[in-house]
Amino acid sequence: MIKLSFWKPITALSLLLVSAYIANGQTAAKPDENRFTKVVLQQKLEEPMQFQILDGGKVLYAERKGKLKLYDPATGKMVVVAEFNVSREYVSKSGEHSEGEDGLQGVILDPDYAKNHWIYIYYSPKEESVNRLSRFTWAGGKLNMATEKKVLDVVVQREECCHVGGGMLFDKDKNLYLTTGDNTFSRSSDGFTPIDERAGEGPRDAQKSSGNTNDLRGKILRIHPEPDGSYTIPEGNLFPKGTPKTRPEIYTMGNRNPWRLTIDSKNGWLFWGEVGPDGSNSSDLRGPRSYDEFNIAKKAGNYGWPYFNGKEAYRYYNFATKESGAWWDPLKPTNNSPNNTGLNVLPPATDPFIWYPYAVSEQFPEMGSGGRSAVGGPIFHAADFKNAKYLFPAYYEGKWLITDWVRGWILAVTFDDEGKFISMERFLPNLTLRGPIDMKFGPDGSLYIMEYGNGYFKDLPEAELIKIEFNGGNRKPEVQATANKVAGPLPLKVQLSSAGTSDSDGDPLTYNWKITKNGKLVQTKTAANPEILLSTAGVYKATLTVTDPSGARNSKSVEISAGNAVPVVNFNFTKGNTSFFFPGNTINYAVSVTDKEDGSLANKKILPSQVSVSINYLSEGYDMTVVAQNQNKQDVGAQFAGAKALIRKSDCNACHTVDTRSLGPSFTEVALKYKGSKTAEETLTKKVINGGSGVWGDAMMPAHTGMSTAEVSSIIKYVLSLSEKKAAAKNLPVTGSYTTHEQLGQTNKGSFIFRAAYKDRGSKLAPAQTGESIVVLRNPTLLVANADAFDGIDFNGNKSVATPKEKGSFIQLKNIDLTGIKKLELAGTDKKASGAFEVRLDAADGKVIGHSAASVDGQKTSADLVSSAGKHDVFIVFAEAAGKVTAINIKDR
Repeated sequence: MIKLSFWKPITALSLLLVSAYIANGQTAAKPDENRFTKVVLQQKLEEPMQFQILDGGKVLYAERKGKLKLYDPATGKMVVVAEFNVSREYVSKSGEHSEGEDGLQGVILDPDYAKNHWIYIYYSPKEESVNRLSRFTWAGGKLNMATEKKVLDVVVQREECCHVGGGMLFDKDKNLYLTTGDNTFSRSSDGFTPIDERAGEGPRDAQKSSGNTNDLRGKILRIHPEPDGSYTIPEGNLFPKGTPKTRPEIYTMGNRNPWRLTIDSKNGWLFWGEVGPDGSNSSDLRGPRSYDEFNIAKKAGNYGWPYFNGKEAYRYYNFATKESGAWWDPLKPTNNSPNNTGLNVLPPATDPFIWYPYAVSEQFPEMGSGGRSAVGGPIFHAADFKNAKYLFPAYYEGKWLITDWVRGWILAVTFDDEGKFISMERFLPNLTLRGPIDMKFGPDGSLYIMEYGNGYFKDLPEAELIKIEFNGGNRKPEVQATANKVAGPLPLKVQLSSAGTSDSDGDPLTYNWKITKNGKLVQTKTAANPEILLSTAGVYKATLTVTDPSGARNSKSVEISAGNAVPVVNFNFTKGNTSFFFPGNTINYAVSVTDKEDGSLANKKILPSQVSVSINYLSEGYDMTVVAQNQNKQDVGAQFAGAKALIRKSDCNACHTVDTRSLGPSFTEVALKYKGSKTAEETLTKKVINGGSGVWGDAMMPAHTGMSTAEVSSIIKYVLSLSEKKAAAKNLPVTGSYTTHEQLGQTNKGSFIFRAAYKDRGSKLAPAQTGESIVVLRNPTLLVANADAFDGIDFNGNKSVATPKEKGSFIQLKNIDLTGIKKLELAGTDKKASGAFEVRLDAADGKVIGHSAASVDGQKTSADLVSSAGKHDVFIVFAEAAGKVTAINIKDR
């Protein structure tokens, strides 16, 4: 760190040092998130693995199934450059075929590509048990396969999956780095180290590969390719050439599945992500819980696998006798496996730079929790770019941008000149990637990212190539376009609105609306919020284009259907509160439907069977109204919306799909296996929370201790439901009653959704419209953080405890139905609980309908309420600065 002596004259050298200090990112201001733009370059890729960027923004990338493709930004299209006949299967001793990770793994350009047109491909030949690094000559167009020169073969076993590696990188000395996986099936090891030394179990012993100094698997290799297609060994690899029982190509050993590499251009250090094992819990008899790692190699070294993970050692374990032995010594690890062909005494183990488990990491909490698969990413230095249009700002100077294939974040990691961790933070917190598998900066300064999608061994619709552009100058306007009506009968008068449109630079904006029908211009408007009149039936598109004085523009559209009125649907309660549910209470309801063209329920021109009616319970953590509204308008099976949202939020989709087997069984397979079992829900809920293996083979399912029993139970209910044939959902009657039984384990967390919907018949010119009515009943216990407004209230860090600061402080609940509510109770954390308070209607000084004295028994204080009807804003007004409130209990008795 540079220290300035402020009592000395500021010299030119001092100013230069200050500039350098700022350029290193140490004092540069963090840029606004809206200066970064996500640009989608290509969608619906097919198992993309690794890419390289050519001049002009072209992207050459490899797909695991064997295709090498080229994306051209000038045309917006991709073409197939070559197709390799690759091995993607493993064949067990019993002859069983299963999908593996092998295939076309990667591509990289030679440092002198502009002159020699050489590219290097890492792939798995169909007929040989090797993963091959080959050089080809390619100058555009189709790849001539006859130009192949085989550079290096990594001998592998193809009896069991997994771990291929495949990351490639050239350094400034034109040395080529290649990552290789341990080629070991580790999921039969209970989540611990796979060192099965029994005869015939070599595929399950990583000591044959990662821990073997005489094997190229489980390594990062460093070679210097030569013009004739051979290679030489650079100085500084782990074992000098000629060392008995070693391979000189090895730069690092003790790797499990190292992925994407980067080199810090400032110091030459090598960085990468390392995918770890699947165990969730530690054991005194076996060793640590599992970790993924992000690593730094300042020089050649041993990174520990399979004897160490994270910063912890495993114990030797005899798979034949089930007995544990000594802990491995990080200073002098030994490999005495019968599958080892290398040295017995290995180099000392090197600690990881960052390591993180399934649970929230104590050291690195910013990484979150859940499934994990460390990828890697680039280090930003402005000096690496010349005249880059989208050069990242100085704030990111020297930071390592890393990503995780499962968790989908990008983190910016700061470290010091000695390579010691300083901090990390989310880069673009509102950006969530879907299976990021490769990430690097392009010549234009943009951050390019390839997304594989969330799943295994299949084409996924979310797989895409994107880039993140930084704009340090004039920014495009942010546009919002809405209409007060998106459907209605003729003539249809519509008020268009640009409300929410903004410009981050504060520039004045001009507005232009174009209204089109079937692609033909109907009318234009130049006001920000114009009114339009549609007199003929059809579907119209109103497109708003907003332009700033520099010519930067952005657009957004809203679709309007004219010629068919939207049905009016109401879910009416004839008995019961419309804001809260009270366990065991019965609600009487009646649905009404009226449609201008179709008629109504009342006149029997609309039949009850045509109206969708559902009542369902949804779990915590989601906007229940939004979830319900996003259901297919005629789908009354919304009961599993919460479960599906939980699945999307967790790591379930990384290993399971609904109806096809992935890394784990499909949800439908699980449902059929346990169909009819009365204990299945409880058993599977415990298994998901605790983790386990053995039922569906050796695949290890991690523990999910961060999820509540109720959350997991809701997922299991959904999974088990898949054993039933999907008949049409049973409709509830349009008039009836419903008893709100509280769901297991969901105290103060869930909501009941009452929903009715009707889709009308539409016409030839105007599409059908759906009307719906939704009533959300919340749990009558409200966490204080979920109240609607506050005044004069102090909160703790996570807003779980509220403390009134003075007399007159209040907590507000908006638009609350008071029908049948008898009492309001506050729960607290100390003997003063909440202190004395009043309950007032519609204003902090409004009508008093209840009051309470201060608590004397410690935890709760309550106010009896005067009988009131209808919906009101409720104000809880405190008489003193006292107490700590955690929850508000609404009571009907």
